[in-house]
Amino acid sequence: MIHMLRRSLIALCVLVAGFGLLLSSLTAGAQQGSSYRGRKFKSLPPTARIEVTVLRDFNGKPIENASVIFHPIEDGENKGNMELKTNEDGKALIDVLPIGGTVRMQIIAKGYQTFGDDYKIDKAQIAIEIRMKRPGAQYSIYKQHPEKSEGGKDSDAPKPANPPAPTTPDAGKDTAPAPKDKPVAPPSQSQPPPK
Repeated sequence: MIHMLRRSLIALCVLVAGFGLLLSSLTAGAQQGSSYRGRKFKSLPPTARIEVTVLRDFNGKPIENASVIFHPIEDGENKGNMELKTNEDGKALIDVLPIGGTVRMQIIAKGYQTFGDDYKIDKAQIAIEIRMKRPGAQYSIYKQHPEKSEGGKDSDAPKPANPPAPTTPDAGKDTAPAPKDKPVAPPSQSQPPPK
């Protein structure tokens, strides 16, 4: 009798478990219908693999432990930064920046000039080699600089010795040269009226 009771109890458990599985699969199927309002997954954009190599300018050897800072730029606005350190080969690798964006890269290494430039991320694999220079003399406005630079970059075009005077609609009116015996006051000082 105990044996038969045990058998019926096992059969009842199997029947209840089967009914539970059937019921759970029906409710799960009903939830997956067209009325499912769960959060939609948006896939990430494809990213580029950017390898930056930092070398000494004077001998081409790698610079270890230089800071390579990436500033992703979207719509002209800085979206934070990510900093990496170069390894013993002078290399830093990043692979999370989306293709089609722009990144402002800054490199800081002890004993070298800081480097910075903007790069367009237009390929899946980009290799950038940067040659770091030793610090130069401090720029002074009190010294003559024969190679004048514009906007941070040296200009290759020769500059005219005497640039032409600007032409305006009022050119020719009241532009008579001042007499040589009378001193001309600087524009910031007022002159007495002529008699």
